[in-house]
Amino acid sequence: MFTAFALMTAAAALAVLWPLGRTRALKGAREADLAVYRDQLAEIGRDRESGRLPPEQAEAARVEVARRMLAADAVRETGTGAATSVATWRRRAAAVAALVLIPAGAAGLYGLLGSPDVPGAPLAERLAAPPDRGDVAILVRRVEDHLAAHPDDGNGYEILAPVYLRLGRPEDAARAFGEAIRILGPTAERLSARGEALMVAADGLVTAEAQRAFKAALTLDPKEPRALFFTAVAAEQDGRPAEAAAIFRRMIAQAPAQAPYIPMVQAALARAEAEAGAGAAPAPGPSAADLQAAAALSAEDRSAMVRGMVDRLEARLAADPNDLDGWLRLARAFTVLGQNDKALGAINAARAAFKDNQKALGRIDAAEKDLARGG
Repeated sequence: MFTAFALMTAAAALAVLWPLGRTRALKGAREADLAVYRDQLAEIGRDRESGRLPPEQAEAARVEVARRMLAADAVRETGTGAATSVATWRRRAAAVAALVLIPAGAAGLYGLLGSPDVPGAPLAERLAAPPDRGDVAILVRRVEDHLAAHPDDGNGYEILAPVYLRLGRPEDAARAFGEAIRILGPTAERLSARGEALMVAADGLVTAEAQRAFKAALTLDPKEPRALFFTAVAAEQDGRPAEAAAIFRRMIAQAPAQAPYIPMVQAALARAEAEAGAGAAPAPGPSAADLQAAAALSAEDRSAMVRGMVDRLEARLAADPNDLDGWLRLARAFTVLGQNDKALGAINAARAAFKDNQKALGRIDAAEKDLARGG
């Protein structure tokens, strides 16, 4: 093993160091001097032909320049040969040292720090071998292959879904939770987990589809903590912090004494109460509850009610566009009114107002997709 490793390293070093062993003639300085003397000879010839220099003087000058050319050429050849010899010896010594020392040092370090006794592990063999529990990617691949062959294995989807979520694949997690619900039946835990995956996929926005999952979970278990928590988060995102605070208080009151989620809920309650404020006026613009109440009115009254709230919210946003929740409520309201072009305009206005806020842009994109699905 070490011998093969050292030979491979030596071959690689030889390919790099080979050019260092080649001798190159150092002609630059000599050629420059010779070019100067050639110019002088040409100048002497022109002066002789034009009569500016007598023939005798011209011949004497030409002989002197020729003598200097021969002397310079001899000196340069002697110096160059010596310099070239020294440089060549040094390059060859460095190359030999590198060819010997680098492979030997690399082999020694590999023997000290490497794992030469560990066999190779190609992907195909790893997939066929008993899985290493630390190799999550291989486990996921094997479960996916199993589900491709057995698409009605609900337990497989239920095992795979939370792993997808931890790996940062929330869309796949939501799909896997959906398959588990389809095959094994709905439970409050499965529905809440699917809603959470949908929310993570929407960059933290509780979409209409996620809200439906949480609502279905609470129908099966009104105390399901995850569904309650994200229902309160949805209320916050819709501009109803007082309603969110009420849900958070109910969660704390009914939670077991040592429930691990209590600190998180307490922090969320403090945030919602701060947003609501003492006796603060409700946020302008139609909330989800307003739109639901409007459904009980006649078509004409409902349209007038929603239109009035929309006008007030639109005017406020024109004066203060830095209200992301307001823009999203406005887009939903226009969708309810059947004015999809204006809903898209509200989305674009929000995107322009928050063009430098990546988190806000993620919520805007998710809201636009949600509205396009009829949410």
